[in-house]
Amino acid sequence: MKGMWSAYGEAMKRVERDFLPMPGLSRRAMLGRAASGIGGMLLPALLGGTARGGVRAGHHGAKARSVIFLFMEGAVSQVDSFDYKPMLEKHHGKNPRSAIGKLEKTQFESIGTVMKSPWEFRQRGESGMWVSELFPHIAGCADDLCVVRSMTSAFPEHTSANYFLHSGLGLQGRPSMGAWVSYGLGSESEDLPAFVVLNGGQIPSGGLDCFGSGFLPASHQGSLFNAIGEPLANLTPLDKSAGRQAARMRLAGRLNQLGLEVSDGADALESAIRNAELAARMQGAVPGLLDLSGESAAVQRMYGMEAMDPHTRTYGRQCLLARRMVERGVRFVELTIPMVDGYQRWDAHGGIVRNHGDNARAVDQPIAGLLKDLKARGLLDETLVVFAGEFGRTPFAQGSDGRDHNEYGYSVWLAGGGVRGGMSYGATDEWGYKAVEDPLEMHDLHATVLHQLGLDHERLTYRSGGRDFRLTDVRGRVVREILG
Repeated sequence: MKGMWSAYGEAMKRVERDFLPMPGLSRRAMLGRAASGIGGMLLPALLGGTARGGVRAGHHGAKARSVIFLFMEGAVSQVDSFDYKPMLEKHHGKNPRSAIGKLEKTQFESIGTVMKSPWEFRQRGESGMWVSELFPHIAGCADDLCVVRSMTSAFPEHTSANYFLHSGLGLQGRPSMGAWVSYGLGSESEDLPAFVVLNGGQIPSGGLDCFGSGFLPASHQGSLFNAIGEPLANLTPLDKSAGRQAARMRLAGRLNQLGLEVSDGADALESAIRNAELAARMQGAVPGLLDLSGESAAVQRMYGMEAMDPHTRTYGRQCLLARRMVERGVRFVELTIPMVDGYQRWDAHGGIVRNHGDNARAVDQPIAGLLKDLKARGLLDETLVVFAGEFGRTPFAQGSDGRDHNEYGYSVWLAGGGVRGGMSYGATDEWGYKAVEDPLEMHDLHATVLHQLGLDHERLTYRSGGRDFRLTDVRGRVVREILG
């Protein structure tokens, strides 16, 4: 211990000798300000050092370079969107126990009658895929979609189901899918995080742990960007003097290097330093990323950024920023939904026409604009777009005009990234209630996403607490039937 503090003292003398004094600051004030202001001013890479991290090789050839995850929190009703069931029209208003048969316990046990969809279904595109008028713009991209109609979840409650969708476990604390991708592949951008969450206003049930790094190094956690208001805190340096800012950066870099030496490379400290260095680089890169003035009026209209609905404009901005991020090498971009009608989400326990109608209006045009724009720029082939909620909804009513949670069978879709378009996979029963043909678990979806990025889900592991962990736990298979 005596030798460690002796080394610390010698290092501090070198720091004082090598750095120009800051005018008006005592030695103690200079060091105190540098140490406490580390997050806003670190940047050895800009000053001739080497950026930490970088690209890492996958396990096999990748079809996709990045993922855009369109998280539809609250649960979109499959029987009102992508899973057409004529039997609901035929038996509308009937007792579901006599029409459907045995019913599983629901979240609220307020079971009404069989309820047909308020939205008309039509076959779309050359593929003839059934999509309802709830999503008229996405329906125009039907031939680019692979709709999985046999998704299942292990949890009927939002928080646990959200953790399960994101991390493969229905409990708090495991790494998110985006964190696993960051850990497995690194970042193609020196100036932006590998994993970004574009927050439209609705932080999901489960909170920021849905985007956490768990036991992985903290440098892999999701970086939260706000789509409305100030995108990031401290984006503009507080110090207006470039020379003084540079001096502080050099000093902080030396202090951090000393800290690593003294702590023998403690992971928590190293991750904090990496994140602080990245934060400093982001001060230079993010303003240009967020400046949409170079995007044509036609492109902005396509994304819905001139729509009457402010939530459409918000989500349009998120989708356009997601495209700009994957262009710049961000590996995994997740979009949360806007705050439509307060804290409603897609959670239509009552008033499904308003709930789903308002939420669909917010995201439909922007998502279609994203798919079209990626395709026009030649980016859809290398960008995997995933549209998913945490579970589905019942084919019978909750009360008179809502639908309860349903984890037994629901729809998600994928597009681009080497996935076959214009097809559906799996099926629910004739009521849209339970997956009966090629049912998929969450681990299967995770395994397939990782596979398209060149990662073997069985080999992407991290040792923690004496055992190896992976995103897919001890399950999961790559759904090769949907791959091109």
